[in-house]
Formats: sequence, C-alpha cells, structure tokens
Amino acid sequence: MKVFQKTFFVAVIGMLFGAPAFAQTTPPQTPPATTPPAQTPPAQTPAAPAGQKPAPPATPAQPPKPFPEGAKIAYVDIQMIASNSAEGKAASAKIQEWEKKKTAELAEKNKQAQALQTKLQQGGNVLSESARAQSEKELQKLQRELTALQEDAQQERQEMTAQLQGEFQEKLNPIIEQVATEKNLQVVFSVRDSGIVWAYSGIDLSAEIIKRFDAASKAAPKK
Repeated sequence: MKVFQKTFFVAVIGMLFGAPAFAQTTPPQTPPATTPPAQTPPAQTPAAPAGQKPAPPATPAQPPKPFPEGAKIAYVDIQMIASNSAEGKAASAKIQEWEKKKTAELAEKNKQAQALQTKLQQGGNVLSESARAQSEKELQKLQRELTALQEDAQQERQEMTAQLQGEFQEKLNPIIEQVATEKNLQVVFSVRDSGIVWAYSGIDLSAEIIKRFDAASKAAPKK
C-alpha cells in the first residue's frame, strides 16, 4: 500500500532544514564596533514566600493511549519525527556543520574588507594617490568576492538541503508504509498539513515510526 508521496514531505522543510539563509550583504562603510554578547545568568528557581508551601512537582506525562482496534485512519507528526529520529538529527547536524564552516569563511573575507576600509579611512592624506587608488581597488575586489561567496553559499545550501530531504524521505516512507500496512490502515495523515483540529491521540503513529526508523537506521550497513 503506497501511502505517502512527495508532497507529504513538505512539512519537514521548515523544521529540519529551515535555518536562515546567508544574507546578501557587503562590508559596511564603517567597521561596526563589536560588543561581546551579554552573558545570560542561569535561571534561578524563586524561593517560596515565608509560610507558603512550595509548588508541587510537575505532573508526569501521561502514557500514550492505545491504538484503537479496527481503526483505518491514523496520523503522524513529521516535524516530531525529523526532530527526534536519528536520521533527522544526523541531517540537521550536517547542515549545521556546513553552515559553521561557511560562516567562518564569510566572516574572514568580511574581516579583510573591513580592515582595508579602516585603513582607507584612517589614512587620510597620508596615503599617496596611487596607494589610495590601489587600496580602493583591492577593497572593491574583496567586496565582489564576498558577494560571490554569499551567492555560492546560498546555492550550495539549497542543493545540500534538497539532497538531504530526498535521502530522508527515501528512508522514512518505507517505515511509514510498513506500519500502516501492519495496522491495515487506509489513510495516514500528516497532522500539521491536513487541517485536522482534533484527533484521538491513540492514532498518532509518530512515536512508533521514530522507534522503527531508528531501528532501521542502526540495522542499515554503514557507508
């Protein structure tokens, strides 16, 4: 029973691969002053006022409700699967590692442009006309290189995202189909895309899909 087609996978994009893309910017005319980010102190649990009993501990999560016998419809939360499955975490980690590396490259190039801009500003009349012209030429070249790097990074990220999405979908869909077939289901909805405003939580297959998905990932041969 073929349950899921490509359109079903759209829900994953925002959650798993939706980090902000690189902005198309050029070095500022004047180097901005950098201020170290404020250190946020750890949250402190307020003490109960004198004579008042402390608040009771949070109620533990309720156990999942049983899947109703004979049910023909179920749903999954793709974002939950993407966030909590081993495959989803691995894909997200690849994107984050790539972005960390690319951001460092862009920052270094921008640092060079800002340093040259500062040199021009502080040089005043000290620099000769030829030296100033050469520095301005170098600055323009750095700005063009920075813009090109940003555009290349944007394209590369889109291609990487599309590849990871395809790989994730290719691995996930057979797991969903397997569970749906075992339960003899006729329809499985993506809860965030279906317009469902309420559903019995017992027909949520997300947790079971994650378990099966992770088990299949461990059993798969490593490339």
